[in-house]
Amino acid sequence: MNTSDKASQLTRRKQRVRKRVFGTAERPRLNVFRSHSHIYAQIIDDLKGATLAAASSLDKSLRTSVKSTGSIAGAKAVGKLLAERAKAAKVQAVVFDRGGRMYHGRVKALAEASREGGLQF
Repeated sequence: MNTSDKASQLTRRKQRVRKRVFGTAERPRLNVFRSHSHIYAQIIDDLKGATLAAASSLDKSLRTSVKSTGSIAGAKAVGKLLAERAKAAKVQAVVFDRGGRMYHGRVKALAEASREGGLQF
């Protein structure tokens, strides 16, 4: 299986997930994007097309405190930071968009850390 096959499979999975998950003003969508060395998360209101809160492993506050940005510890730190920023934006409940990735590893760590921070999904 070559790289283009894997990329097309990821795109198909992402479209399948996005077909079912939609963020509203009451329950915006928590979108997760994972690259090889970083993880990014946004809380998005799809009706307005606006990002309400965002956090990533590239944030300056996390770059100094987290040893490895592409690890589970980095994903947990991003989840906690996102939960704090969501509280500041007055968001309590979200729907989770895993972005075509398995709910496992760094994606799961980010989700559980944001739950511990107070987000409900």
